[in-house]
Amino acid sequence: MATTIERKIIKIDEEKCDGCGLCVNACHEGAIQLVNGKAKLMRDDYCDGLGDCIGECPQDAISFEVREAAPYDEAAVQANMAKSHGAAAGACPSVQGMLDAIKAKSEESPRGCPSAQARSLAPKQAPQGGQPQESALANWPTQLTLVAPNASYLQGADLLISADCVPFAYGGFHSDLLPGKVVLQACPKLDDTGPYVEKLATIFATSGIHSVTLARMEVPCCGGLVAVVRQALAMADVDVPVEVVTIGVDGSVQDCERI
Repeated sequence: MATTIERKIIKIDEEKCDGCGLCVNACHEGAIQLVNGKAKLMRDDYCDGLGDCIGECPQDAISFEVREAAPYDEAAVQANMAKSHGAAAGACPSVQGMLDAIKAKSEESPRGCPSAQARSLAPKQAPQGGQPQESALANWPTQLTLVAPNASYLQGADLLISADCVPFAYGGFHSDLLPGKVVLQACPKLDDTGPYVEKLATIFATSGIHSVTLARMEVPCCGGLVAVVRQALAMADVDVPVEVVTIGVDGSVQDCERI
């Protein structure tokens, strides 16, 4: 039976947690992950009790408690991080595993659900005068779960990674953000973001992505999308410029910054 000791360890209040994911990025030991839109302490022995995550939580959902818990296991943490990020000499296991899985599968395969079949779409001309706005969409599918990591339209692309709500809130989505970009959409609050990190890491590691524009809403939970992109870039071990555009719920552009 595993030995436990009484020690200081973090406690997450799921009622307060809005799933922003900032604590995930702040935890250097990989002890916290988003599960069903909520931050969760995955293993007691991964938590060193220093509390770097506490100051990053905008909802005050993380605090310290003293309880019986497994001792902090630095060796287990290092093994977990090596598994997640991969050895310096090669691709990380999760990225390599995904690459192996898609080798025998053509992106244009006619089998499977038609909604997930990859398509490149012809670019549209910008509207003139009082004409209705033309769609600037250049790829299908757009939902990150459905996008094939080896889709041809990803090669050398400028990516627009958009939170699901952005196109509804920002009226200039098609005219200002989308032209010339391949769009991938996701919701960091409602979706399971673990597979998103691995899929984006595969895309970053294999597609020669030129740049990333990350469009998020001003609400705190959308910060989880920033954390996902940061984790994926670290996992892929590549340097890609990322610009974060923050959209207000009133449709205004609140902020634009490089990370």
